[in-house]
Amino acid sequence: MQKNHILNKIFDSGLFRKIEARFRKQYNFPLEIINVQGNVQENCSSKDCQPDFCKIVRRSRDGRNRCLQDRLRSMRIAFESGQSHTCFCHAGIVLVCVPIMDGDEPLGGIFFGRCFTDKFTDIAAADVKKRLFGLEYNEKQLNTAANELNISSARIIHAASEYLFILLYEMTNLDPRIIRWQREKSRQQAKIGEFIHHSKQTQPGSKYPYQTEKKLIEKVRIADKIHLRETIDSILGTIIFSHPGSVNILKVRLLELLAILSRAASEGGANIDELLSKSASYINKVISLDTQEDICAWFYTAVNDFIDCVSNFQAATKTDRLKPAIDFMLTNCVKDISLQQIAQASHFSVSRLCHLFKEQMGITVIDYLRNIRISRAKHLLLTTNKNCTEICFICGFSNQSYFNRTFKKLTGMPPNEFRKRNL
Repeated sequence: MQKNHILNKIFDSGLFRKIEARFRKQYNFPLEIINVQGNVQENCSSKDCQPDFCKIVRRSRDGRNRCLQDRLRSMRIAFESGQSHTCFCHAGIVLVCVPIMDGDEPLGGIFFGRCFTDKFTDIAAADVKKRLFGLEYNEKQLNTAANELNISSARIIHAASEYLFILLYEMTNLDPRIIRWQREKSRQQAKIGEFIHHSKQTQPGSKYPYQTEKKLIEKVRIADKIHLRETIDSILGTIIFSHPGSVNILKVRLLELLAILSRAASEGGANIDELLSKSASYINKVISLDTQEDICAWFYTAVNDFIDCVSNFQAATKTDRLKPAIDFMLTNCVKDISLQQIAQASHFSVSRLCHLFKEQMGITVIDYLRNIRISRAKHLLLTTNKNCTEICFICGFSNQSYFNRTFKKLTGMPPNEFRKRNL
């Protein structure tokens, strides 16, 4: 209750409306403030923060619980990282959480998004249906509501989250970035100090670590964050050890390195326009910093940004590579198709397809195909007079008892009962 009181005090209606007005002028997303228990602060949220799509999903108790878990998970990650968190919610739409913190104390989150990053297609509809498996809802109404959701690119969503984060802490007395920044600086300077102390004893007059630089370049190119801190600390420690007290030489070295890392990120597939924009802001940032501690901490953040750009591209590419397999299943689900045929259609080996599908979709290929067939069966049960035996074979099942068992497992009832309840 105490945290909720603090949250309400910070976001009195007047302050929230000012934040909302400035944010919606730049990015027309409604805002919703959630407390640490996952409850909406209705007096500090936009009137249109819940689109019809979300209202339909939340009609059932299970749907509301899944939404709650999404909120709590997003806030937890945002609190731990100290920055905005963007994800796809359990229903498949974009959800962004900007953490609200009083020092180290989490108070809640400002949520926005609830949109798609691309046009709502049959493939997207199938994905939403898979995600909402087990929920009771009107599919036609949900698809209509989905088509009404906004479409915003990943770049716009990211820019909006950054803008809202800054706007929030500019218009309140809160600033968790200072705490996170100070912690990172303290940790990093301690590690650099250890490195310099070790270098004095073992390798006086240390030269620039080109081999370590090559390792860092490769980490950016393949989006590898394992031992990233140690690699960066080693490079920074060597520069500072070789040129003690020279902030200008540190700046020059890091600007040169950032140019190289930007090219590595581009080779890894990151968007070149986004990289150019980031590089320009990095140059301005490094010029504005005055202390060795701030420059080192900022450099680590910049390298992380480059790696995230590559990682986002790789994740999107993997999902795109599954499209031929999904299209093949949607087109041929009524036939007796094998894993081998699906793999051939998507130009993968069977083992690679199964691994990638499970990794990206959270479900096996066979289960995904089975869900497509059951969805088709549900449609035929409600729109035709065909009996269950006919529908079984029309939907690609070769055994009626298996069809009945599968249908009941996925819907909670046999086909005949499903038809009676929904007609």
